[in-house]
Formats: sequence, C-alpha cells, structure tokens
Amino acid sequence: MRYFDAATIRARLPWARMESALQAFLRDDVAAPLRTNHAIEVPGEAAASLLLMPAWRTGHRIGVKLVTVFPGNRMRGERAVNAVYALFDARNGLPVALFDGEELTARRTAGASVLAARHLARPDARHLLIVGAGRVAHALAEAYCALRGVEEVSLWSRTAEHARRAAADLARGGLRVTAVDALEAAVRRADIVSCATLSTAPLVKGDWLPAGVHLDLVGAFARTMRETDAAAMARADLIVVDSREGAMAEGGDLVQAIAEGAIDAGCVAATLADLACGRHPGRTRADAITVFKSVGFALEDLAAAEAILDAGGSADSTSAH
Repeated sequence: MRYFDAATIRARLPWARMESALQAFLRDDVAAPLRTNHAIEVPGEAAASLLLMPAWRTGHRIGVKLVTVFPGNRMRGERAVNAVYALFDARNGLPVALFDGEELTARRTAGASVLAARHLARPDARHLLIVGAGRVAHALAEAYCALRGVEEVSLWSRTAEHARRAAADLARGGLRVTAVDALEAAVRRADIVSCATLSTAPLVKGDWLPAGVHLDLVGAFARTMRETDAAAMARADLIVVDSREGAMAEGGDLVQAIAEGAIDAGCVAATLADLACGRHPGRTRADAITVFKSVGFALEDLAAAEAILDAGGSADSTSAH
C-alpha cells in the first residue's frame, strides 16, 4: 500500500488540478453519506471530536477520512486537528493508499472555496481577508492568489502573534500578505472574507459587511460552532453550501441563525454542485452579498485523493508500506 505525505500531496495536486478534480466529481455520480461525529471526553479539557467521512464511486474507489479535533491542544501549542485518509479499491475492497489527512483536507477545502468564489465573488475581487492562521488559512491564501487573481491578502487571528507568523510564512512564498489587528476595519474593506477557525462565538458581524462582499465560511463544522452572527446570514442575498444535508445538520452559522429566526432553511439557494453543473447562476449583481458555507464534504476528499493517486510522473515520491 502506498503512502502520500504532505510534500508529495502538494507536488501532485497543484491548485488548478484540485479545482478540475472537484469540477469533475461534482458532476459525477458520487455517494457521500453524512459524516458521523462522535464526542470524545478529554479529562480536564473541552470535549474532542472524532469524525468519519466516507465517499465512493461505484466500480472505482472508496475513501474514508478519519479526523480528530482536540481544541485543548491549542493551549499546548499542538495542532487541534489531525487526520488520515484511506483509499480502497471499490471492486474488491483492497486497500490502495493512505494520505496525510491534514494536507489533503487543506487542499480540498481551499479548492472548494475558490471554486465557489469563481461563481460567487465579484470578478474584480482583489483583496482577500483571511480570519484564522492555521493550515487551512495558508492553503486558502495560496489558492485564492493562484486561481482567483487576488493581489492583496490581510490576515487576522485572535492571537496576534499567530497572524504575524502566518503572514511572514506566506510572504516568504511570494504572496503579498499583511497581518492586521483590527478585524472590523479589515472586513469593511475586503472583497472576499474567508474564515477558517474553530470559533464557537461570532467573529464577523453582519453590520460590518460591505456591499458586494463574498463571505467564505469554512471553519465551523459543528452545530455549536460559528464564525458569524445571525445578522450576517440575514444580510446575504445568496447563500450556497457544499452539502445541503451536511450544512443543515452541522453548519453552525446556518443552524444557529435559523434557530434565532434570522433566516429559514429556504434561504439556502444552491449547493456547490448546482454551481458547477450550471443549475444555478451564482452571483448576478455586483452589490450582492454572497455566502458560501462549507462544513466539509466527503466527495471533495475523494476527488483530491484520486487526483493525487492518478497524477503519476516525476512528482511521485510515495513510500511503500
């Protein structure tokens, strides 16, 4: 069985290939049941989560991601999210490959956000604000600059030092990134606001959103988590989700806004597949406020894993186990 580490994943899955793989799989017949989420008690700390995310294409391959989320790890300077991805042959059930789950997740998450932004952000959007400073935030900055023509990136984190460190890392990669301290001011001047945090309280307020902004929400994956207040959802002219079933079950920004009476379920106009397949036109006005709410869709993981496995060529530096 082959193992793909983070460096190999990056080499075999450049951003354009990631986007193309997502486009293809969103138009294909892929089974992706709602993930299961198990609470794990951690003595003396906040409860952790174990997520299992399966997807398969009949006669092709089966994939499943196993993710642990331990919020208390942040207090020790450790990663809060860890994951592995396993791929099997769908004709005989034999294991095919294992992947670094965090890198695969970061790339498919950023790829999905940029694909959504292709339909939802203004064509002239050039200023991106990223809320968060983790692995996914890095991937979002890279993907938006590579595929969406973003020229300026502002980066904010609740821990200012994390924002400065992430901005410096991205700048060394050639991106124009600046750490910012004032979140409200940064939101008010952004064309795209992309949130990638584990927040359980609103960070971005609806009153701050300028006309024409695109709001990309990828962090809150559970009902108890949120990155925006209800006013942000209520102000949206168009709300799109990666998976309708997943977003309605676990998308805290949506679930809590619905519970507070700010919006109803009918406010979700489309899914990412609807955009990719042309069933929904996406943005139709320059001044519209658009939202993409991602909770993590197993189809995207399978698309990434198969694209990595099938890439071949000189970038193949996998290990045999």
